[in-house]
Amino acid sequence: MDQISLVIILLCALAIPLIMARFQLTLLPTAVVEIIVGVVLGPSLLNVIHTNDTLSMLKDVGVIVLLFLSGLEIDFSLFSRKRNDLTPLQQKQSINAPKYSPVILAFMGYASIVAMSAIIALLLKVSGLFPDVWLATILFMTISLGIVIAALKEKELLSKPFGQTILLISALGEVVPMIGLTFYASAYSPTAKSLWLLLLILLAAGLLVWRFKAFFKFFDRINKSTTQLDVRLSFFVIVLLVTIAESVGAEGILGAFLAGIVIKLLQPHEETKVRLDSIGYGFFIPIFFIMSGVGLNLKALLADPKTLILIPVFLVAYLLAKAAIYPILRLRFQNGNAFAGTAMSTTTLTVVLAVLQVAQHLNRITSQQSGAYLLAAILTCIIGPVTFNRLYRVEPADAKPLNVHFIGTNLLTVPVAQQLTKNGYDIHMYTDQERNYRAFNSEIDVHLLENLVPNDLVAADVFDTDIIVLGQSNSKENYRLAKSAKQYGVPRVIARFEDPNILDERKDTLTKMGVEVYSTPDVQISMLRSLIETPSTLELLTSTDASVYEVQLRNHKYVDIQVRNLPFIDEITIAQIYREGRFVRPTGDTPLKLNDRILFTSSKQQSAQIRRELGKLN
Repeated sequence: MDQISLVIILLCALAIPLIMARFQLTLLPTAVVEIIVGVVLGPSLLNVIHTNDTLSMLKDVGVIVLLFLSGLEIDFSLFSRKRNDLTPLQQKQSINAPKYSPVILAFMGYASIVAMSAIIALLLKVSGLFPDVWLATILFMTISLGIVIAALKEKELLSKPFGQTILLISALGEVVPMIGLTFYASAYSPTAKSLWLLLLILLAAGLLVWRFKAFFKFFDRINKSTTQLDVRLSFFVIVLLVTIAESVGAEGILGAFLAGIVIKLLQPHEETKVRLDSIGYGFFIPIFFIMSGVGLNLKALLADPKTLILIPVFLVAYLLAKAAIYPILRLRFQNGNAFAGTAMSTTTLTVVLAVLQVAQHLNRITSQQSGAYLLAAILTCIIGPVTFNRLYRVEPADAKPLNVHFIGTNLLTVPVAQQLTKNGYDIHMYTDQERNYRAFNSEIDVHLLENLVPNDLVAADVFDTDIIVLGQSNSKENYRLAKSAKQYGVPRVIARFEDPNILDERKDTLTKMGVEVYSTPDVQISMLRSLIETPSTLELLTSTDASVYEVQLRNHKYVDIQVRNLPFIDEITIAQIYREGRFVRPTGDTPLKLNDRILFTSSKQQSAQIRRELGKLN
C-alpha cells in the first residue's frame, strides 16, 4: 500500500504539468495545483493516498531541497553597492536618474511589511483569534520568491528597475522570515541550545564558501557525466549544514537555506543549477507539495466554526501586511504598476509551509490553525498573480528604443542606419562634411557639426548614446574618437579601421578598452573566402528576403534544448554558435547553453520575433 501511494503521487507529479500545458492553465502556479491535487486524493475527498514513513521521509527531504533551491534563487548582485568611480556619462545620467533606486525602494517596502505584520499580529492576539504574536508576524511577512520570479520572467522584467525592486522585496521576504524562524525555533524548542551556537552554522557556511571558491574554476576540466561533481558538492553542503543546524538545536531547513546561499556565492555554472532544479522539481518537491495537500483535511477544518472564521481573517491579514508597499512603489513607478507590484508581493506559500511545519513540530499551533494559514496562503497565490498580470503595463522608461549614433555618413553607414531605423532603433548620424550632409540628409536624420573635437562632441550630446559607430575612413580620427568615447563611458564603441598598420599597432589598446573593430578589407576577404567555400553566401548577404543575424541566448526556456527540437527550427538555419570564447559548429544534437551567441539566417519577417524570443532575460 505504501508503494501504491508513492506511485500515485509520482503519476500526479508527471500528469499535472502536462495537463496544465495542454489546456494552457496558467492561472495557478504549479505548486498550488499540486497542493489541490493532494487535497483531492487525501482524506479530504478520495482518500487514496495515505501517509506512511516513506512518504513522510520524502516530504521532509522535499522541504529541505525546496529551501535549498530558494536560497539558490537569491541574486546577491542586487545588494551590491554601485561603484563610486562613475564615468562622465554615468554621472550625467545619474543627475536625471530617479531619486529612489530599486534597492532603496525594496528595503523601505520590506520594512513596511515587517511593521504591518507585527501590528496585525498584535491585533489578532488582542482579538483572541491567534495568540502567538511572533509566529504570526513571521508568517505574514513571508513572500514566495519562486512564484514571483516566474511571474517576472513571464513579463521579461528581471532586468528592469520595477522587476528588480519586486524581486529584491521577495528575496527579503524569504531571507528575513527564515532568520526570524531560526530564533523563534531556538527560543521555543525543548532541545534548543544557546543562541550563540547558531553562529556555528554561519561559520561553517563561510568556511565552505572559502574552501570551495576555486572549485568551479577548474570544474570543466574534471567534471564528467558519471561524476557530476557539482551536484555531489551541493548535496554534501546541504547534508553538512542541515546536520550542524540540527546539532545546535536549530531547524534543518535553516541549514538547507544557507546551503543554497553557499552554492550561489560559489558562482556555479548555469548547467549546475539546471541539474539541481531537475532533481528538486523533478522528484522531491512535487512530493512535498502533494503531501502538504494530503495532510490538509478539509472535512475537519470546515467542520470547525472557528476555522471558518480564521481563513478569511488570515487572508485579509496576508494582504494587509503588504499594503504599505503601494505608496512606496508609487515614488518611482506608475499607479497601476505600483498596485500590481503590491499584489504580486502578497503571494506567499513556500516559506509558509516551512514555518507551519516547524510550528507544528514545536506544538505552537493547532492543525486547524495551520490549515487556515495554508488555505489563506493558497488563495494569495491566486489573487496575487492574476491581479499582477491584469494591471501591469510597461513603464515608459523601459520602452525606450536602443540609441545608436553614427559619426561619418557615407555609402557604408547610411544604408545600415536606414535598416536599423526600420527595426525600431533610435538612430542619429553626424558629420562635419557639408557635402555628405547635403547628399544624405534627405535619406536619414543627419546632423552637420562644425568639427569632431571630443569636447565639442560631448557638449553636443553626441556621446550620450548606447552605441556609437565610428564609420569614417580616417583610421587615426576613429582611433582618437574611440578612446574619447570609451573614456566618456559609452557602453559600446564600434570603430572602422581601414589602415592595417594603425590597427596592428593599436589593436591591444583598443581591445583592453573594449572597442569593437572592423575593417572593409577584412570583411571583403572573409566574404570572398566564404563565397568560394559556400557559393550561396553572396546571395544570402544581398538578399532582401533573408539575412544573417546574431542573438545571445538569455531565455532559460531554451537552455539545454537540442537544436533540432527548437520550435522554430524550420524557419531558421543556425550557422555557428559562439560559446565561451570559441566557435561551435552545431548539429541537430547540439544542446544550447545560456549566453550562447547564435549566428543564424532567417527571413527579415521572422528574425525580429526569433531574436526577441531567444534574447528574453528571464
